[in-house]
Amino acid sequence: MEHSASVVARWLAAGDSGAVEAFDDLLHGDVVVHAPRGLSTESLEAEKQVWRDAVAAMPDLRHEVQEVVTQGNVEVARVIVTGTLLHDFAGVSAASRSFRMDQAVICHLAGGKIAEAWEIADVGSLVDQMSS
Repeated sequence: MEHSASVVARWLAAGDSGAVEAFDDLLHGDVVVHAPRGLSTESLEAEKQVWRDAVAAMPDLRHEVQEVVTQGNVEVARVIVTGTLLHDFAGVSAASRSFRMDQAVICHLAGGKIAEAWEIADVGSLVDQMSS
């Protein structure tokens, strides 16, 4: 499967571009997203708001999917996240500096949509890059 065809890659790309309305086709209404730094959500609307806030704080936010492994109803993506933190976000103080962070995203799918996801991110490196 081409990376861009995966549900996880389409979710991240839609979020990066601020097209959160596309989440309606990619995430269940009661989706649960486990994320670091207090960004976990338990509904589609809450997840949309997290992404609106993220893009407002980091207008150049990009999730570059390096690879996707699919087995049954599970997609796992290895991702490089880049951007410039212009406003405080998730407890990280803005430094108007660019960053690069590694991330893994594990998604359980049901009916072709994400029902539950786990975002595992190297947030320590992000904090270090903002404070150095």
